[in-house]
Amino acid sequence: MTENVSAASTAAEPKRETWGGKGLNVAIIVAAVLTVAGIACWAMQLSGGMVQTGMRNLDSWGLYITNFMFFVGLSAGGLIISSVPNAFGMKGFGGISKVAIWTSVCCTCAAIGFVVVDLGGPARLWELFVYSNFSSPLMWDILVLGTYLVLSVIYLWAYLRAEAGRMSHTAIRAISVVALIVAILVHNVTAWIFSLAPAHEFWHTALMGPWFVASALDCGTALVLIVCLALRRAGYLALDQGHVANLAKMLAVFVLVDLYFYACDLLTSGYFGGEGAEVVAMLTSGALSPVFWTQVALMAVSVAILVVPKLRTTPGVVVASVLAILGVFCKRLQILVGGFQIPNLDMPGVTTQYAITNWQAGFTGAYQGMVYAPQPIEFGVTLGVLAMCVLFLLLGLKYLPLKPADSDE
Repeated sequence: MTENVSAASTAAEPKRETWGGKGLNVAIIVAAVLTVAGIACWAMQLSGGMVQTGMRNLDSWGLYITNFMFFVGLSAGGLIISSVPNAFGMKGFGGISKVAIWTSVCCTCAAIGFVVVDLGGPARLWELFVYSNFSSPLMWDILVLGTYLVLSVIYLWAYLRAEAGRMSHTAIRAISVVALIVAILVHNVTAWIFSLAPAHEFWHTALMGPWFVASALDCGTALVLIVCLALRRAGYLALDQGHVANLAKMLAVFVLVDLYFYACDLLTSGYFGGEGAEVVAMLTSGALSPVFWTQVALMAVSVAILVVPKLRTTPGVVVASVLAILGVFCKRLQILVGGFQIPNLDMPGVTTQYAITNWQAGFTGAYQGMVYAPQPIEFGVTLGVLAMCVLFLLLGLKYLPLKPADSDE
């Protein structure tokens, strides 16, 4: 048997006694410094206005909402991987559940963080709850995402109590079922923000929900694999190679399903001049074609690594997971920018610096290239939110009892 990461290879890598200590403390300090730097960039953005970003009236969402979609997807992996075995009475994945749930919590916090920094006037956030419009998909998403975060924390708390013998298996199973439902629901509701906007041709598809769920499964599983393999390397987890093999095979299936849904929609839209032919042309040969073909290549290589036994080594699984995550990010970028890339109104009189990024080229010329390009301040704020996510993850690993119990290993 030449498969390095296989169900037959059950010996876990030996634990190392290097976990924690100076290295972990340095990582926490670096993450904290970068978080503060990101907050400083956000303060500059608030003081100078959103005009400092690449977003304008006709392309009003950008890097922040792209990352919001991306991190909502990343958050799914941990909760689904930990809840499915408990919900259906299946064997788990070797005691990684608590780490997976905490990873999900951190990613959800990052997703909420990207929404906050996207607000031009966050001081008026309270108005959203006082004057709520419950017919808006945006309001649905806020409610479901808040529920998702609270439920993830409750799920982790319940898991810890169950390990201490203070909660029954039946209660854990019930919470797992609810967590699984909410995890799937949060991605569908996020998708509905886009698919229920008929003015944007690329977004207006019934497959947007399945796209989001499929992408959440592959990038979320990939993130859990990367985190758990890194923690095994550091001596924090003793993860059996058989579990790695199973997760890797699951990831391959998820990526293929993701590509399948995307291909089905594009084929239906663009077949012999269909209604979505302009969208397909934009992706395959237009302004977004570099991003589209990069996504296809990344995901194809990821699947190839995961399905070929000789390539499915531990380093290979890490590489494949990174490629899958990058591929999903490319897809999120396509969805976000693609919705604005095709103009949905003819108003040449609005081509001012506040209307569209490349306004000097006129209304038509502004859409010849990428309609949106992030500015340096957006990268600074994004780095701060990412650092906050890493900081939460590291603090949890240091201070929370996330190591698997002996019975889980």
